[in-house]
Amino acid sequence: MKKILLILLAGLLFLLAACSGEPTDDDSSAPYSPYPRWQVITASEAHRMMAELDSFILLDVRTEAEFQEMRIDGAVLIPYTEITRRAEAELPDKDAVILIYCRLGRRSALAAADLAALGYVNIYDLGGIANWPYETASG
Repeated sequence: MKKILLILLAGLLFLLAACSGEPTDDDSSAPYSPYPRWQVITASEAHRMMAELDSFILLDVRTEAEFQEMRIDGAVLIPYTEITRRAEAELPDKDAVILIYCRLGRRSALAAADLAALGYVNIYDLGGIANWPYETASG
């Protein structure tokens, strides 16, 4: 009886160890991955990236009214509720660096998840414009 219990316990430990591994590089390239394919960054990290990169897309996912009131200069507007419908036509390069923001960070996180599900791979969520200490545009 003890032998059977030891064998069952060893099998259970083996299964638990096999299922608790960290993600590998292979996990992120799978068609479906339980691990996020975007990074959350700070406003200062986004500002640095914008200064250093030759090419990127700055994506505002708020409403048209919010966009007109205040935005980060150079931003493209696609409201987060329209991302899945408009992204592939308006953001054709799925390898492009995309910096996403909204007002506080909730909508940018939802948009980042939608873009990742569509196959975009260089997504950076900088959260909300409320935390953007740099220059903005309006009108």
